[in-house]
Amino acid sequence: MRFPVALLAVGALAGCATTPPAPAPPVTVVTFGDSVPAGTACDCTPFPGLYATMLSPAAESDDLAEAGATSLGVRRQLATGRARAEVRRANVVLIMAGANDVAADLDDGSYTEAVAAVRANVTAAVSSVRQLRPGVAVLVFGYWNVVEDGEVGARKYDDDRRSTAGAATLACNAALLAAAADAGATYVDTLAPFKGSAGTGDPTPVLAADGDHPNAAGHALLAQAAYRARATP
Repeated sequence: MRFPVALLAVGALAGCATTPPAPAPPVTVVTFGDSVPAGTACDCTPFPGLYATMLSPAAESDDLAEAGATSLGVRRQLATGRARAEVRRANVVLIMAGANDVAADLDDGSYTEAVAAVRANVTAAVSSVRQLRPGVAVLVFGYWNVVEDGEVGARKYDDDRRSTAGAATLACNAALLAAAADAGATYVDTLAPFKGSAGTGDPTPVLAADGDHPNAAGHALLAQAAYRARATP
């Protein structure tokens, strides 16, 4: 009578020793781009990190954005080992690049070629992301201005320069919208959140002291815009 009881005990112990399932990998938001997503001039959490915490479950943020980056720089960055490794585990990828490309050619008004390059480079960048991580959500961000805006821009630039900057910004945004459409990404408008639906408002309250980058309130607006575009990881 004791032998069957012993077998039952061994069986019970064996059941208790079953290996539990491995925990699910963390949800991750990976970001590429320029000084805006990098958080330049703002002693705050940049919008990629804010957006990551808005997701459910809350995501980790791996912000690989670099001040001064161009669209070509992002395209090349995606060929590096670290970037490729991070994209392969990403649930959402954010890309914000192009303003530096266009601003560099603003003085002589010949930004048309720069705009075309932005479209080509961002399209290629999104395609690289999709090759590394098929099915991943990709958000491509536009700009409220490719140069300083608000009170700083009004002091620094005359009417003609501000008009040129406005036209260049619209052209850059059109290129980014087209790149997103070309590669199957989602375009995120930032002009309306910063300057209203007509695109003519004063963004000073959401800009840092340099007039070129968002402050904490501006980064919150960008995070909200991202969340409206993609609320699930």
